[in-house]
Amino acid sequence: MTFNEDKLSDYNLVTTDPIYLDNNATTPVLPEVVDAMLPYLREHFGNPSSTHVYGRRTRAAVEQARGQVASLLGCDPDEIIFTSGGTEANNLAIRGIAARSSRRSIVTSAIEHPGTAHPVDWLAQQGWEVHRVGVDAEGRARVAEIEAATTPSTALVTILHSNGETGVLQPIEHVVRCARLVNAFVHTDAAQSVGKVSVDVRKLGVDLLSVAGQKLYAPKGIGALYVRRGLALEPLIRGAGHERGLRAGTENVAAIVALGSACAIAQRDLDIEMARVRALRDGLWVRLAQAIPDVALNGHPTERLPNTLNVRFPRVSGAALLAMTPDVAASTGSACHEGSEKASSVLLAMHIPEREALGSVRLSLGRGTSAEGIDRAATALIRAWRELSRT
Repeated sequence: MTFNEDKLSDYNLVTTDPIYLDNNATTPVLPEVVDAMLPYLREHFGNPSSTHVYGRRTRAAVEQARGQVASLLGCDPDEIIFTSGGTEANNLAIRGIAARSSRRSIVTSAIEHPGTAHPVDWLAQQGWEVHRVGVDAEGRARVAEIEAATTPSTALVTILHSNGETGVLQPIEHVVRCARLVNAFVHTDAAQSVGKVSVDVRKLGVDLLSVAGQKLYAPKGIGALYVRRGLALEPLIRGAGHERGLRAGTENVAAIVALGSACAIAQRDLDIEMARVRALRDGLWVRLAQAIPDVALNGHPTERLPNTLNVRFPRVSGAALLAMTPDVAASTGSACHEGSEKASSVLLAMHIPEREALGSVRLSLGRGTSAEGIDRAATALIRAWRELSRT
């Protein structure tokens, strides 16, 4: 069976690759990361639990990667548990705490990723009391609501570090202060933040923090959970005693090595890359704001990830806009089903009117983004908006 080139149009493919501005969805695997992985796909095949030389080689690689992840997060290597990704890390944190707690209340936000929101929903089905705090017009969780919701019955406060749609950073330090007053634990989903901004678990004061490899130039299917030393969790996956007994199953050595390598690269380049990407993002916003009357920014103007720009285009649909710009690969954050379009729940939680929210597009930059690419993207988006707004 051969691939039919005539069917390319069925997949909306273009002959040249578009400008990739969807790095908050996933990132490409860096060449350096691939190079680090390859020996553990081609040569070093041993089981890390084996005591012979083949096992010792892969065990050493796993532990080196654990140290690299820990170094980026500012913790000790034995506080890092490898998982299959951010979703598993979130589930292990939330359900792992819940299973060990005599308390029956949890605090979260209205703008969580499904990887956090759905485990919390599951707890609600088990009879837990769930408090979902709202966000302000700039997308930050309301501090007063966090304070009111966090009581002596609270087992866990789980609020994301930054939102993947708007990039808005959340007041985690304040969350921790509220939780400490009632001896509750704090978990934050930092999948979007790690590698883009400084994330130090000691400075934040959190007990649990989730990492997703695919968001920082490692492969999909690998992640990690920071578990503060001394904190007891109930494992989700039972079996042998891998990962301090918290995550049974023979380790995916090549992917773990890749995550460690990606974390080391992120730590090495963080300040320079943050500044570079922020300048490109801000330049893109200036171009759009100068050319499009009434264009608006969704989210806090400064307290957000340096790579993220969520733009509300007036009087058009964001999905239609992207459909008219095949040179730009980005996303809307809205859901489309059978021809109908539903506005992003994150933007609605910020009290943006549904009609305006439907005009939003998320543009998330990355290491592969260049000034030339930003210029092309801006030109294409402005041209598409002008065409759509005339119809």
